[in-house]
Amino acid sequence: MTAPTARDAALTKVAAGGVYSALRQSILDGDITPGTRINIDAVSRRLGVSHTPVREALQRLEGDNLLMYYPSRGYSTTPLLSLSELRSLFEFRLLVEPWAARSAAVERLSNPAGALRAELAALERHVDDTANLRQDLVAHDARFHDLILASAGNQVVQQAYVQTHCHLHMFRLYPADMDGRITLTEHHAIREAIAAQDPGAAENAMSEHIRNSFYRFARAFDEEPTALPEATLVRMTPDRP
Repeated sequence: MTAPTARDAALTKVAAGGVYSALRQSILDGDITPGTRINIDAVSRRLGVSHTPVREALQRLEGDNLLMYYPSRGYSTTPLLSLSELRSLFEFRLLVEPWAARSAAVERLSNPAGALRAELAALERHVDDTANLRQDLVAHDARFHDLILASAGNQVVQQAYVQTHCHLHMFRLYPADMDGRITLTEHHAIREAIAAQDPGAAENAMSEHIRNSFYRFARAFDEEPTALPEATLVRMTPDRP
């Protein structure tokens, strides 16, 4: 048997990326429901690829916490968040992200306002004509918040946030903002405060956005959610003039 070449490896990587994107979209859209067992042979036939890129894609989805591997029966999609899990996730965000927005607003050298403006403009150009709005909203939401967290300069906090995969799991619950306009409005308010280098306004805009998002996504449940607690902002670094 001929050993795999560098070109073979590159093609497998490209194929795995396509399989990953296709399966992730199906999971987020609910076409693949929670608890569904993923059959590698069936995915391979449906997408016209070998088993290798399918396995690589499944491992990536496991890393996103969208799939779980069971030794006796392979991969299955993970359950949706419960209301208590959603609340815990947003309590974490409420502790971390207002601080990050405040830090971004006072750091002139790494102020992310320009990058945030470009990110908002990119979504606005496609919000009316995109075929995959939910996917685009997930990607935009993740990039927007990641830019702010990265500018805060604390890699431990950023890594802890990334490992929650919060955007993927929130958007599996409910099409809370189907056309993306509420999210865009709240994101613009955050960006404007950061661009103005107004730490207090940035903190408040982010807090309001996170609270509003929680109640929008909580509509997926029949029970009424209890209010999120008032967060105490942790000053990891002093405000700079």
